[in-house]
Amino acid sequence: MENDNFDVIVIGAGPAGYVAAIRCAQLGLKTACIDNWTNQQGEPSPGGTCLNVGCIPSKALLESSALYAQTQSGLEQHGISVGAPEMNVKTMQSRKDAVVNKLTSGIGQLFKANKITFVHGKGRVLPSRQVAVMDLKSGKINNTLVGKNVIIATGSTPIELPGFKFDHKKVLDSADTLALKSTPEHLLIVGAGVIGLELGSVWARLGAKVTILEAMDTLLPMVDAQVAREAARQFKKQGLNIILGARVSTYTANKSSVTVDYELKGESVQIDADKIAVMVGRKANLDGVLAPDCEIETSPQGKIVVNEYCQTNAPGVWAIGDVVRGPMLAHKGSEEGVLVAESIASGKTFSLDLECIPSVIYTHPEIAWIGKTEAELKEAGTDFNKGHFPFAASGRAQASGHTDGMSKVLSDKKTDRILGTHIIGEHASELLAEAVFAMQYQGSAEDLGRTIHSHPSLSEALKEAALNVHKEAIHKMN
Repeated sequence: MENDNFDVIVIGAGPAGYVAAIRCAQLGLKTACIDNWTNQQGEPSPGGTCLNVGCIPSKALLESSALYAQTQSGLEQHGISVGAPEMNVKTMQSRKDAVVNKLTSGIGQLFKANKITFVHGKGRVLPSRQVAVMDLKSGKINNTLVGKNVIIATGSTPIELPGFKFDHKKVLDSADTLALKSTPEHLLIVGAGVIGLELGSVWARLGAKVTILEAMDTLLPMVDAQVAREAARQFKKQGLNIILGARVSTYTANKSSVTVDYELKGESVQIDADKIAVMVGRKANLDGVLAPDCEIETSPQGKIVVNEYCQTNAPGVWAIGDVVRGPMLAHKGSEEGVLVAESIASGKTFSLDLECIPSVIYTHPEIAWIGKTEAELKEAGTDFNKGHFPFAASGRAQASGHTDGMSKVLSDKKTDRILGTHIIGEHASELLAEAVFAMQYQGSAEDLGRTIHSHPSLSEALKEAALNVHKEAIHKMN
């Protein structure tokens, strides 16, 4: 394959890269995809962080742990009596691994079906749209591919805190925390972001004492404040001990535990735990990806600089997903992959509306949002109306027993165009899709409120929130 020529070479087979490769191939472009992910069996495992140690395995564990928690205490109200449930963590982990293997192997099959040349190795961008394929063991160049276009989609890696180097035994990253073989007695998580809350929820449901230390003074600052307050209330009920304003400094590894030092309100505090899981964010994975003479521009934040069309400063070189500006979300990367593929095939350029990208935290209840928060609108001086509707007033929520949370809609005061939608509650991730569609096509709160929804359904809570924007909700005191 040495010096093979391709229309497109994609580096990375995560949600951004593999989608870009498939769409390129569908459009008739000769496509190669290079990826270095290897599974536990030493085999290639396309899918990136998302499928291997991120989105998919975490959702598998969230589902298993939620079922266990419901069996423990949530069935009596339905008249169902069962004996004390037991959780076999090994079986739970085996199921998670099976889900991951099924999906990653599925990507391999899609590559074959679309006649994509898959190369297992590490891609390194050279000048003139050449890509060296580095051997994963020796680090030496196996071969060199030449492309008319190169798409960089190498994803991201966990950020390591100074003084808390990952040893994957006492100090864990998110992948380690997903792979625990037994429930720790006390799990200390550093960082109350999306990943920390999701994995904290998993192990708390399975019986661990979970303490989360968050340096910021506000929980989930990127979430609407009203939703964040409700989330904090629910997490406290579930036994998650979240300590805000706590800045970790050092730790001491003991024989079977760790002692962490942190500062809280000017005082030094110590806490003992079995393990430390550090989840303070992710950074672009560009280690060894860009050769010094390729002259691709990067930002002070360590990301590749691109224009609105995901073009770098190097002709014919594109970058998508976590390595460029915007939220680090799998679906954002996938959509960028599609748009870049279509730009290459058509010779035209397409861009993504970064204001219309949904975000979700898969805790219980789920938290999902799109667009602006109240605080952001106030800061921008935007006049807006708002409406919200509690799930407790939803017939479907009452029937299912999942009444926590609410839907909230924010719209422009003059035009009524929806500016933001925020949901905390059962199936929030699914319910938000309707709001995403409405915002994508510049829909109004009135449009959403006048849309007919099935009854009874949880989606009616979104309709009622939209109606409440103009104080027209039927099942709520306006």
